[in-house]
Amino acid sequence: MNDLFAVMAHHGYALLFAVVLAEALGFPLPAALALVGAGAAAAAGTLNPPLLFGVSLAALLTGDFLLYVLGGYMGWTLLGALCWLSINPETCILRSAESFYRRGKATLLISKFIPGVNTMAAPLAGSMRMPPLQFLRFDLAGAILYAGAYLALGYVFRDFLKMIVRGFSLASHVVEIGALILFVAYLGYRLVMYSRQRVYSIVPRIQVEDLAKKLASEDKDNILLVDVRSHGYYDSGASRIQGSLRIEPNNLNEEIKHLPKDKLIYLYCT
Repeated sequence: MNDLFAVMAHHGYALLFAVVLAEALGFPLPAALALVGAGAAAAAGTLNPPLLFGVSLAALLTGDFLLYVLGGYMGWTLLGALCWLSINPETCILRSAESFYRRGKATLLISKFIPGVNTMAAPLAGSMRMPPLQFLRFDLAGAILYAGAYLALGYVFRDFLKMIVRGFSLASHVVEIGALILFVAYLGYRLVMYSRQRVYSIVPRIQVEDLAKKLASEDKDNILLVDVRSHGYYDSGASRIQGSLRIEPNNLNEEIKHLPKDKLIYLYCT
């Protein structure tokens, strides 16, 4: 623990800013642990608490606003890139979009506490054209809650953390073996889930030209086109294929009850 305080004393503010910014941008770094460690260092008198809080907010807002701007320009491309480690990237995106669909702007207040949604919230807000000042207000409130909670946790439980670190030092070999077992178990879990999800990658598709021929044929009355673009990529004034039906994919269980069962249904998305 003393070594940790020594590192934080020399590089604490820059190190905290770098780790928190990296996680805000989607890199798999433990910002929460960095905040807890910084809070413990502040309790030991090594770092200045208000300055730590300010550095944390600056890192969170910088990363989030950058993703917000990029989300407005890149849309689905950026969201897919941020979800590329997911077993099913589209599910990753839709899960985050569903949170916006149900909770609206309040998602930004709690998103940083939810793995997966924490990185997706800002670019989703950008892709959904949330006004910049409105985004910054809600994002700032969420950053204050997140940074304040973990810094306070480290500050209050400094002695407890010190005891845990000392215990890890005494049982380092056991901890290493335990970490290895957990890693292997996690890897196995990912492989099993990947094999189960493979079926969803095989989606029947039709070329635009082929569907256009079907729509021009006598069989056109047996065809229904459905617009299932994700929430945020569609609004009431959006252009749609003539004759198509719009359904909201985040409310699919209710929407599909109204679809006819005697027609060929073709879906198109973003």
